[in-house]
Amino acid sequence: MIEIDGKIVSIDLLTEHFCCDIAKCKGICCVDGNSGAPLDMDEVDLLEENYEAYKPYLKPEGVAAIEQQGFAVVDEDGDLTTPLINDAECAYSFEENGVTLCAIERAWRDGKLEFQKPISCHLYPIRVAKFSNGTIGLNYHRWNVCAPARSCGTRLGIPVYKSLKTPIERCFGEEFYKALEEAEKFIKENREPKN
Repeated sequence: MIEIDGKIVSIDLLTEHFCCDIAKCKGICCVDGNSGAPLDMDEVDLLEENYEAYKPYLKPEGVAAIEQQGFAVVDEDGDLTTPLINDAECAYSFEENGVTLCAIERAWRDGKLEFQKPISCHLYPIRVAKFSNGTIGLNYHRWNVCAPARSCGTRLGIPVYKSLKTPIERCFGEEFYKALEEAEKFIKENREPKN
């Protein structure tokens, strides 16, 4: 772990490789798991306010899940998360050509709303931890369904954080991303054997 701009960052974000390979994983991260994606209260408000904009993209089962459970649910850990269809698939998902995608993001891409998707989804596999003293931690979450992304990232030589430039800048700003680049450079220079 290293501290960057007051945040505790797992070194794995700088040294491990990752690049989504949706053609291979088919968006399984939106289907598998034991609870929905983490949300904050502001996002729940945005999901409710923009419902009519992304509703046409949802599956009928997703509409039913949202209308029965609400725009967010509290999971067994006491965290706000996205509601699920049959305790599995995210209610905000839809399927296209055998791939599960985010209805919110599709509506955003089509210019129907300004909210791209929940930040926890956008940042994945980075998981943000908020500690009681106000410190924020950024951890690398390894999930077996993301094996294709690890293989693709390794093949292309893309560190975890570089594959997530847009969401990192969305959440923490451009300066923080630049600090991650400097930290990666420092680690590489200090790990390489000197002649």
